[in-house]
Amino acid sequence: MKWIFATHLARYGPDSTSPPPTLAQARQYVRLVTRVHYENFSVASVLLPARLRPHFHAVYAYCRWADDLADESGGGPEALRLLAWWRGQLLACYEGKATHPVFLALRETIEAFGIPPEPFLDLLVAFEQDQTVQSYPTFDALLRYCANSANPVGRLVLYLFRCHDEERGALSDSICTALQLANFWQDITRDLDIGRVYLPVEDRLRFGVGDEDLAARHFTPAFAKMLEFEVDRTRDLMFRGYRLTDLVSAEFRPTLELFIEGGLAILARIEQTGYDTLSRRPSLTKWDKGLLVARAGWRRLRSRLGVA
Repeated sequence: MKWIFATHLARYGPDSTSPPPTLAQARQYVRLVTRVHYENFSVASVLLPARLRPHFHAVYAYCRWADDLADESGGGPEALRLLAWWRGQLLACYEGKATHPVFLALRETIEAFGIPPEPFLDLLVAFEQDQTVQSYPTFDALLRYCANSANPVGRLVLYLFRCHDEERGALSDSICTALQLANFWQDITRDLDIGRVYLPVEDRLRFGVGDEDLAARHFTPAFAKMLEFEVDRTRDLMFRGYRLTDLVSAEFRPTLELFIEGGLAILARIEQTGYDTLSRRPSLTKWDKGLLVARAGWRRLRSRLGVA
């Protein structure tokens, strides 16, 4: 099934006249939203205990809708209007006044796991920033963006694992920022197509990557050196958070490891292309993803059997 966001926006957006769905319909809807996308969030969910999957679906659907409101609505003022509406829907959800199917389902999750509004709100700050900021002068500025665009997702996962605290949160932030950066380096051309450049200006200047070459998708030795530098420090950041796998329960460890190893596999694929992500988008095949899931599943089985 193909996801056509405009159809969903017309049915459930701010101008909709459709009656609110039932809770059962809302649960079915967030499951559908998750099923029709093929990103790490949904792939990793197959390793989750069945009791948690509906809650992951609700959180994923919130993130998916927010992302699409930012990127699939034409951008600019219209995107900002819709994101403001989404924020209002979130606040109404916390007041027990949810009517949108995503928030009807999410309300259950929020109450069951005691999730505060901040991670959800922080994500909206990042999506709003995307409408006004097209490039980042320094790596630190990019990290501050990731603190809103990526890190809240990891925090939400920790709440679902019932193990959120500041030590685990900081380790999760390292992993999630690294995953976001890996996606940036993988999707440089896609981002250029929508007028965004996540490669810090200071790094482009340092390695001598000109704006003209970048705009023309001209792969050069200087670009390769720059992206090698970005990949290396992204991998270091990922490993910096790896200790989190020792701080979650055994039933959740394979899911967390799958997220991490998926990100590392993307970085390895970028490296294998000689860092040329301008000519083609390095990605994992279905076989690659299946192998990652199989390995994680095997580790989960060994853990259940008590095999070292």
